Amino acid sequence: MENSGLKSLVQSQFGANAENYATSRIHAEGDSLLRLVALTRPQPGWQVLDVATGAGHTAMAFAPHVAKVTATDMTPRMLEVSAGLAQKRGLTNITFREAEAENLPFADASFDLVTCRIAPHHFADVPRFVQEVKRVLKPGGTFGLVDNIAPESPKAAEQLNIIETVRDPSHVRCWSAGEWLDLLRRNAFVVQHHEVLDKDMDLDGWAGRMSASAEDRAKLKEMLWDDTPGLQDYLRTQDAKDGNLKFNLQEAVFIAARGLG
Repeated sequence: MENSGLKSLVQSQFGANAENYATSRIHAEGDSLLRLVALTRPQPGWQVLDVATGAGHTAMAFAPHVAKVTATDMTPRMLEVSAGLAQKRGLTNITFREAEAENLPFADASFDLVTCRIAPHHFADVPRFVQEVKRVLKPGGTFGLVDNIAPESPKAAEQLNIIETVRDPSHVRCWSAGEWLDLLRRNAFVVQHHEVLDKDMDLDGWAGRMSASAEDRAKLKEMLWDDTPGLQDYLRTQDAKDGNLKFNLQEAVFIAARGLG
């Protein structure tokens, strides 16, 4: 899919479901958000950029600890929702700006910290995004990244991404933790910490966040039992008494310093 077509699809999908992400427990209170704040050790004088802010949960978590947060997203409706949430919480040091992750409208070396949480699997060009993060970070600045990851097995990863695309047509690809580590290091980032977290999921909540049709939900219910080698070790799909499948996803947290290269 061309970048312009993907951008329109992402804006359509997330614009229509922005309120669902504002109230999503996984996005608002997930373990990775607490870990991201703790591991990056935000400082009072910092300028922070949150890329693909979505409903703004990451930006709002950092705002009390730093001088200013700039939150970007390519979906205007998401920015409206996140700005409304920030206003309700009385957070006055967050500004919101429409921007693509691969084309950040900021000068070189502008930020002490760049964050991005549970978003890069929607990006058209992940390597370009990482290059942009490096460009806008100050030398020695911190990159705090969280995203859903795929199994290391290529076949299992391919099948997981097919499942994700049925649930959300704007999904591009979950990378494996190994792929992320390689990409960061090739861009002269010094990886200081990384960890993998399990996320307990249920089919109704997961599919409902993207307003999946009844037909797609039925398809997902079957696909989540896929026996591609290595996939069930990752998904750990289980029946539930109410018929709402339980399964597992994984997300990784990466903390990296911008090198001088």
